[in-house]
Amino acid sequence: MSASLTCSSLSFAWPDGTPVFDGLDIAFGPGRTGLVGVNGSGKSTLLKLLAGELVPADGTVKATGEIGYLPQNVTLDTTLRVDQALGIAGRRAALHAIEAGDVREEHFETVGDDWDVEERALATLGELGLGHIGLDRTVGEVSGGESVLLRLAALLLSRPGILLLDEPTNNLDLYARRRLHQAVAAWPGVLVVVSHDRELLELVDQIADLRAGEVSWYGGNFSAYEEALAVEQEAAERMVRVAEADVRKQKRELSDAQVKLARRKRYGQKMYDSKREPKIVMNARRRAAQESAGKHRILHEERLAEARERLDEAVEAVRDDDEIRVELPYTAVPPGRQVLTLENLETACHARVPGILDLRGPERIAIVGRNGSGKTTLLRTIAGRLEPLAGTVTAHVPLRFLPQRLDVLDDGLSVAENVARFAPDATNNRIRARLARFLFRGGRADQKAGTLSGGERFRAALAALLLAEPAPQLLLLDEPTNNLDMASVRQLTQALESYEGALLVAAHDLPFLESIGITRWLLMEGGELTETTLEALREPV
Repeated sequence: MSASLTCSSLSFAWPDGTPVFDGLDIAFGPGRTGLVGVNGSGKSTLLKLLAGELVPADGTVKATGEIGYLPQNVTLDTTLRVDQALGIAGRRAALHAIEAGDVREEHFETVGDDWDVEERALATLGELGLGHIGLDRTVGEVSGGESVLLRLAALLLSRPGILLLDEPTNNLDLYARRRLHQAVAAWPGVLVVVSHDRELLELVDQIADLRAGEVSWYGGNFSAYEEALAVEQEAAERMVRVAEADVRKQKRELSDAQVKLARRKRYGQKMYDSKREPKIVMNARRRAAQESAGKHRILHEERLAEARERLDEAVEAVRDDDEIRVELPYTAVPPGRQVLTLENLETACHARVPGILDLRGPERIAIVGRNGSGKTTLLRTIAGRLEPLAGTVTAHVPLRFLPQRLDVLDDGLSVAENVARFAPDATNNRIRARLARFLFRGGRADQKAGTLSGGERFRAALAALLLAEPAPQLLLLDEPTNNLDMASVRQLTQALESYEGALLVAAHDLPFLESIGITRWLLMEGGELTETTLEALREPV
């Protein structure tokens, strides 16, 4: 029987009563499904419900086949050996005991039919680029990105019929992402993946769009979904225009009817006053006219109400995912102006920038490389947060640094108060007017930073840096798309399109880097920063 996963009448709410799902019905069959939706729509919550990590308030989750679940934040005991993390330590020990001549029955029972478990484990590690690790090292000896792949390797070895992945490429470098992409492309069973990694979503067979507690299905990969959504939205906007025209028409007809009825009423009153006909006849006519007028008015009012209802439905079908729109004229850097100079630099992690590296004008430079190669340390050194071991860093313009952890915000202060810290001379009205362009309107600007969602926190941190005074003409970004949904990545791209200064971005997300117009590519490898090209980065690992 092929694997499948079905939710029936699924309901779930947070402890404070906030509803997430109410009677959700959804089914996943064989193939790869990309689960998308804006931050806070409940994607991770749904995966946890499917995996049994959360218990629904009502409804059922039924699985045909074993479920393997890779959470967004993978934590492994650093003292475990790799074979223990993979879940094969017992079978491996029994196998080695049999090979050493210990033929007790318990060892054969432990091994079962899995005589090639060690070979399969090493092969799986090799496919994910972890062949160099071996089975006897400890988890504490591998990087954060490698621990994600190690957890995935454990899932692949257990051969579940259903695989649930929540943002699996977070914290993975360019090379590790490719390994994971290959594993997803080759997956034979049911796979549901939540991700903002566009390259990964191009590998799925269908998209499940989670919005307002309901799921809409789109066949094909993410590009096909975007095309279908564009057509759908164009039709929805057209229906809004048609519905608006109908409302205007019904308003006119109601107004015309009311004018005609008022004239008829005045004429009837005139006839009554002049007593041209017997009183009983005129009273009967007046009653008939009033009944007719009432029916006529009710008919037009009903038509107007129906037209307004159709308009409401049409408007509801149009997505109004807000976009960041900012004008930042003071961030502009003239072409050719010297922005940053690195000379014979050696960072605290011994990564080197040999000779002189100049950044001039509004250049947009990407720094790529494996996890642990020293990209973050380099940015922190340029930002003045770490002292170099040797060489110099000279910034010729105002700069700001947005770290991965978004720790530029004070959680105890509101969004507006955080921005005020970076622009102390700006008036409250000026700060709020600017924050509105970052989608923090009205009371949203008074939210404490500690209560913001991941996407909101990123927007607040970005606003604090871009609205800082003096305006930053060099912006340093460290893995800016980590933990952002696709809508937030689009918002970031739009904001950076308005930014006229120089950019230095450390990231693994090539589609995002291309979208923001990177002009130079630098590779941190082997402890040294060198020039490279996008074509070279796309070559198979």
